[in-house]
Formats: sequence, C-alpha cells, structure tokens
Amino acid sequence: MRSNPALLLVGSFVVLVTLGTILLMLPKAYADAATLEEPFLYRFRVALFTATSASCVTGLVLVDTGGPNAYWSPMGQMVILGLIQMGGLGIMTCGAFFAVISG
Repeated sequence: MRSNPALLLVGSFVVLVTLGTILLMLPKAYADAATLEEPFLYRFRVALFTATSASCVTGLVLVDTGGPNAYWSPMGQMVILGLIQMGGLGIMTCGAFFAVISG
C-alpha cells in the first residue's frame, strides 16, 4: 500500500498539534496555579492556538510566552520550543523532499 505524501504531511502536523495541545493542557505547563481556574474552553483554545502556531513556525501568540508575566512555566516553554523544532524540521524535510523529486 502506497501512502500519499500530502496526507502524510498533513497527518504529521495534526499529530504534532494534538500532542502539543495535550502537553500544554497539563497543569505543570502553566506558570501560575490561578490559571487553572480559568474556563476550560479558554485554556484549550490558548493551548491549541499556541501548539498550532509553534508547529507551523508562525510565531503568533495569544498570551505572554516568556518574560516576567509568562503564562507558561519552563516546562510549557520547553514544549513550545520542541514544537517549533519539530515543525521546522518537518518543513525543511518536506522542502528538501520536493526539491529532490523536482530535480
């Protein structure tokens, strides 16, 4: 069975964003324990948007990622850094693949 490269690319980003969202929803990912008192849907949207933005290497954020008023703990910041690295690696790998295929 042959896999479709486009579906493989999209599927890998979906898996990466889903895993990143789950990790960013963990209580240890928040810098302040009071953040857990925010509505679940708000925290989910922030985590989903942050994971999507990080893995697609756009750099957009809804909350302060670093600095004195950081929303994310060092663990959450490491998750975001990992998503940036994995997303960048995916983009470079696919770009190199299409460059080789096109000759």
